[in-house]
Amino acid sequence: MAFIKTRKKIVSSAIASSLSVIAVSAIAQDQITTLETIHQDVAAEQKQGLKVDQSANSKFTAPLLDTPKSVSVISKQLIEDTQVTTLSDALRTVPGITLGAGEGGNPNGDRPFIRGYSSESSMYLDGIRNSTSQNREMFAIEQVEVTKGSASAMGGAGTVGGSINMISKVAKKGDFLEGSVGAGTDNYQRITLDGNKDFGNGVAARVAVMGHKNEKAGQTDGAEYARAGIAPSITFGLDTPTRATLGYYYLKSDDTPDSGVPYNNPFSPNTDPAKDFTHLNGNGKPIDVKQGIYYGWKDRDFQKQENQIGTIKLEHDLTDDLTISNTAVYNKSKNNFLWTNPDDSKGNIYDKTTGALTGNVWARVNSRIADTETFTDQLALTGKFNTGSLLHSFNLGAEYSDQETDRTQYIINGENTTGSSSQTCPSTAPAGWCTSVQNPDRGNWTGSISTDGADQYNTQTKSTSVYFLDSIELAPKWILDLGLRWDKFDTEQTMTYGSKNADVVNGKFQTGHQAKAESDTDFFTYQTGLTFKPVENGSIYVSYATSANPVGVDAGDGSEGIGAAYSNLDPEESQTFEIGTKWDLLNERLSLTAAIFRTEKQNARIQLDPNTYSNIGESKVDGIELGLNGNITDKWAVSAGYTYLDSEATKNGMSCRGSNCTDQTVFNGNQMPNVPKNSATLWTTYQVLPQLQLGAGAVAMDKVYGDLANTKWVPGYVRYDAMARYNVNKNVDLQLNVNNLSDKRYFTKAYASHYATEAEGRSAVLSVNFKY
Repeated sequence: MAFIKTRKKIVSSAIASSLSVIAVSAIAQDQITTLETIHQDVAAEQKQGLKVDQSANSKFTAPLLDTPKSVSVISKQLIEDTQVTTLSDALRTVPGITLGAGEGGNPNGDRPFIRGYSSESSMYLDGIRNSTSQNREMFAIEQVEVTKGSASAMGGAGTVGGSINMISKVAKKGDFLEGSVGAGTDNYQRITLDGNKDFGNGVAARVAVMGHKNEKAGQTDGAEYARAGIAPSITFGLDTPTRATLGYYYLKSDDTPDSGVPYNNPFSPNTDPAKDFTHLNGNGKPIDVKQGIYYGWKDRDFQKQENQIGTIKLEHDLTDDLTISNTAVYNKSKNNFLWTNPDDSKGNIYDKTTGALTGNVWARVNSRIADTETFTDQLALTGKFNTGSLLHSFNLGAEYSDQETDRTQYIINGENTTGSSSQTCPSTAPAGWCTSVQNPDRGNWTGSISTDGADQYNTQTKSTSVYFLDSIELAPKWILDLGLRWDKFDTEQTMTYGSKNADVVNGKFQTGHQAKAESDTDFFTYQTGLTFKPVENGSIYVSYATSANPVGVDAGDGSEGIGAAYSNLDPEESQTFEIGTKWDLLNERLSLTAAIFRTEKQNARIQLDPNTYSNIGESKVDGIELGLNGNITDKWAVSAGYTYLDSEATKNGMSCRGSNCTDQTVFNGNQMPNVPKNSATLWTTYQVLPQLQLGAGAVAMDKVYGDLANTKWVPGYVRYDAMARYNVNKNVDLQLNVNNLSDKRYFTKAYASHYATEAEGRSAVLSVNFKY
């Protein structure tokens, strides 16, 4: 992959000039009013607890109490209490977030929906975009910050419903060694170590390592997960004006994935009347089969991922009030999977006459091999200055990113599909391609897997941006928040047709024929908010922010594709209106937040016919959010939240496969997929004895639809968890976590058509934790 070695001269000049103007203006001030200095590692240095006061992201130019946005922080303490191991597990502690299912076009990886909108391409690591398709681990993460609502002025392209920023463990002052060794049900085994050594003279080194394996709880001979990782870092110049941090992250996983359970209505209305089974027993929920059922092909299915991240961060304090920094990141990731999900589109799940389950379901293959390399550079000037009586805390910066993704798929037995549309299950299906709905057993896999003849995709994306974020103290009780960002986003995708899916040119298949699509656009996004502080420990705010979602925002490594029919469309535009309040109570030990909001997407891309798309789609989400985090007493800690989301797919278009189109305007006004009306989370701990701490938690969520027609859905649920921690001595403790106490059967992901993903059953893990 070729990266640009020098920036375009005009962009470089503009950035340098802007930085110089701000720096000179700030230094020229005779009197700089003292404001709180914000450093990126503030959160990591805070006293451990469930309440976090300051974001570790320097783009937040004010403490969270004075920030006119809803921000949920998954603290280090909450991560340790709940013993979550993946980002998906951690996000269940935040209400208003659901998880999207993967397939072939939607790659199998983290796909969170925040306030109803996909945030797959709005993932960040230490403020740098990290949106490649992967399943993220928590072993090297200090805390996770979820920003709610449109926020492209801070994060760039995407960020319609919000963004997720993970904070890395990096070398810092002090010596410590901590870790955990855990074992539990379902062959659970995990070991983590995190050591930091301060060598003096401003030099410190840190390394985090992890090894993990487990089977899916409640499932026999099904999904399995295994992974290992290491994350070393070294910092120079601690407590000096000039600092440098070098970091490396490596994670490798080898999993046997599980897709889930087919829906109880193979074909929805308004599709093919000859296949409309809705007059039968189907109700749209997952089929009522035994808990823990596995429809995969065990000795064939796999998902192998490898992720490497190298980081160099340089910081220099120009004055006590100004810091210039540059962060360069190189990211290389691979997502390689082939998995089976139950596909009702070809099967005889029902007898058309009696409506009874016949017991047969088709085996659909989903596969992808994606290799992605990304280089990102972020230059920023942060600090504070005065303009007369106005006090500014700001972040002025520029970002450049160059990403290239090569992807293809597997060919099974020399065929590019699982069977032709004329085949049925099981009458004309190849051996093994169908299995019993109630007792799936595919036998041994004897076929062949190859990429020979598959289509090849190459996607190159370059983006350049300049932004300015400013928190202005107008008066002791009034703070104005402003943000402006300009992005230039260029994407080009080349598709080379393979022999199994050749393009038709003049009536003949043309293997090797190439099709190209390009999208070049630039756009402005902004945010503004006004905060009133009636007292020092409270705030009331109103805010408005926009986001922009250009074609190909995931740079070829997600579900946001690019095609010739819509590559020339404008970016989708969204806006969020929010009114909220935040209070630090009980001597600032407890944080209480509340907000009401609306997010609107006015010009979403919709299809009008097989070859025409337009920016005329609309959707909206109205909501209420409540949060409580911190300590009620010295012994009693709590983290709780509630979100109400009223969503509407206001204006829809057509859905076309080839020349066959289905009218989706009949679904105008329907509830949006992946949006529960009500969701709530609770985690609380109590120090019963000096040596004994008990904890309990609950996660509750309403019904979630998988499709726009609102005919396929997963029911609501409440899940309960518990924890007990016993301090053997000041350095060692024993911790027992029991998840899904009642062994509740529920579903975490609702795919649009074929299946819903079943959650894990009850599990228990006993860990020995140590800190020195």
